[in-house]
Amino acid sequence: MTADLEGTTTRVVEVQGTPSGLGWSPDGDLMIVSMDDRKLLRFTGEKLEEIANLWDLASFNCNDMVVNEQGRAYIGNFGFDFEASDPYAPGEIVTVSPEGIAEIAADNLAFPNGMVITPDGKILIVSETLGERLTSFDINEDGSLTNRRTWAVLEGMTPDGITLDEEGAVWVASPVSGGVFRVHEGGEITDKVSVSKQAYACVLGGADRKTLFVMISPPLEQLFRLKGIPFDRDVESSEQGGKIEYCRVNMRGAGRP
Repeated sequence: MTADLEGTTTRVVEVQGTPSGLGWSPDGDLMIVSMDDRKLLRFTGEKLEEIANLWDLASFNCNDMVVNEQGRAYIGNFGFDFEASDPYAPGEIVTVSPEGIAEIAADNLAFPNGMVITPDGKILIVSETLGERLTSFDINEDGSLTNRRTWAVLEGMTPDGITLDEEGAVWVASPVSGGVFRVHEGGEITDKVSVSKQAYACVLGGADRKTLFVMISPPLEQLFRLKGIPFDRDVESSEQGGKIEYCRVNMRGAGRP
């Protein structure tokens, strides 16, 4: 769906396998991660078609994605069924070329989730939600990822969706922390924006890319339990459904998405 600042929503396309990460191809087609069946789809404006099937590469359901300027997609996955309380297992980043060729770009990640690519197209930063950190990689000419290193340690947080600003800082949605945090490389937190429920994703947008949009929803009980955080089901789940909240910030967005 699309939404404007007046709250008007428009349905774009139905995705049976549960839509997750979004991106755009160089020719403007909408690229969609289909979570449950682990596929990458393309919506041309008229029809929905499959780009790649990731079932044999992703350890569990696929989630967030970033697409570079050449149309190469990078897609994370859960690693294990945490909602069913299965034992922890690491996940992968799967990359899909513009030609639809899929392969594992990085493995042994603690629930790889939100991702950004720097404006020069040379560095990818990914949230490791259960690792309490942001991790970065160099992006090589062939799209492969190398030189893995910790970008920031975020103790006690569960970094999910992220967005990059022009100063090189990353806004991090943490769905057990009640807000979005602006983090510099190394882990310094300079700003926090509180939200009414729990923040799962964020992006800098608007005409000047200085509007911080935050996707919020009631908390996931399984995530709280997994992190050992007390959860009051009656209080926390009193309001159902997701919302988009927003505010103005000083630094404009940069890179992709």
